[in-house]
Amino acid sequence: MSFLPIRVLVIEEHPFKRLVATQMFREVGCEEVAAVADVAAAVELLERTGPVDIALCNLKDEGAHGLRAIEVLGRGHLAKALIMFSAHGTDLHDAIDRMAGLLGISVLGYVDFPVPASAIAPMLSRYLERIGAPTKQARRGSRSGFLSKACVAGGFSRHEFKAFFQPKFNLSTGHVRGFEVLARWQHPQYGLLYPADFLPLLVQVGALDELFFALLQQGLEFLQQSAEQEQFLSLAFNLESDQLGHGLLLPRLCDSLQSHAIAACRLTFEITECGLLEVSPAVLDTLIRLRMMGAGLSIDDFGTGYSSLERLCQLPFTEIKLDAAFTRDLQSSARNRAVVSSTLALGEALGMRVVVEGVENENQRQGLLKLGCNEAQGYLCARPMNAARALAWLATQLNSRSNI
Repeated sequence: MSFLPIRVLVIEEHPFKRLVATQMFREVGCEEVAAVADVAAAVELLERTGPVDIALCNLKDEGAHGLRAIEVLGRGHLAKALIMFSAHGTDLHDAIDRMAGLLGISVLGYVDFPVPASAIAPMLSRYLERIGAPTKQARRGSRSGFLSKACVAGGFSRHEFKAFFQPKFNLSTGHVRGFEVLARWQHPQYGLLYPADFLPLLVQVGALDELFFALLQQGLEFLQQSAEQEQFLSLAFNLESDQLGHGLLLPRLCDSLQSHAIAACRLTFEITECGLLEVSPAVLDTLIRLRMMGAGLSIDDFGTGYSSLERLCQLPFTEIKLDAAFTRDLQSSARNRAVVSSTLALGEALGMRVVVEGVENENQRQGLLKLGCNEAQGYLCARPMNAARALAWLATQLNSRSNI
């Protein structure tokens, strides 16, 4: 059996249900599965053994125990994601998803008893895709604190931080207009590490700017190489709002663009909505200057923060990236469809491009097309790729179109 690098905790009062659920997770290949009767026992266990990836909780009846589990696990950072036993309606599930999100924990989905492996398996796959499925060795290393400031410095000096590229594509034609640039760490001992493994440390040691310029250098080289294939693309880079206030950001950016002969209009900078709760004059000055240079500005994870509409009016954004949470359950959730439709209308009224994240299957693509969505990002088109694979993939796409 191929074991999944996932730690699971089943929280269920009924002994038979607890046993069935535990066995089901083991059968689908989860690496470690534990089970307890209630939240108090869960806390006692997790404080000794460390957090789990996924907790299965019961939201039956009034749901009080399940809601308490969400609060305790979220506030204590004891689980990264939840699967819930529930027979409640979609509207209540949407509210529970929101509550869990505010507590820093995601809900993968809702199931009924007996727990069907066919329903659980896609949730586990979605979880692994979301975290990037780091290797078992890397995960064990991260639990023992294998990363340090010196390790980060060595990683930069040895050029171990790599740019990966995920396409933004047209839902109707599949045509790719650009890529989002994502960070990976090719660690010599632990293999390919994903942002969840190293970004908290980079924030702690103040290395986000160094990461950004390492990715920028690779991204600009990628644009030069893709132009040789007659592919004239754009790239999107993630920036934290704190970075926008750094005085050296713009001069270094301008020097990089000039040295590679790349126009600023080929770049978009994605800033998370929740990072813009307070905008200083220095941050606003940088945003204005980026727009004056011709660069695009995207408000990322739109719909999950606290002041979306206010920020759209105050700041010079050119693009809205609608969070993937609204793409999931698109077929069954009227509220999610309403959010997508409203965001598309808002983008059109404000003259902003709208990109919908998290498009993973054909049903989602068809549903978004019916709602009038044109641009998207997600695994349906392609997973993130290193530069060499992305260039080869682009060549394949170009040949496919030329043969039509």
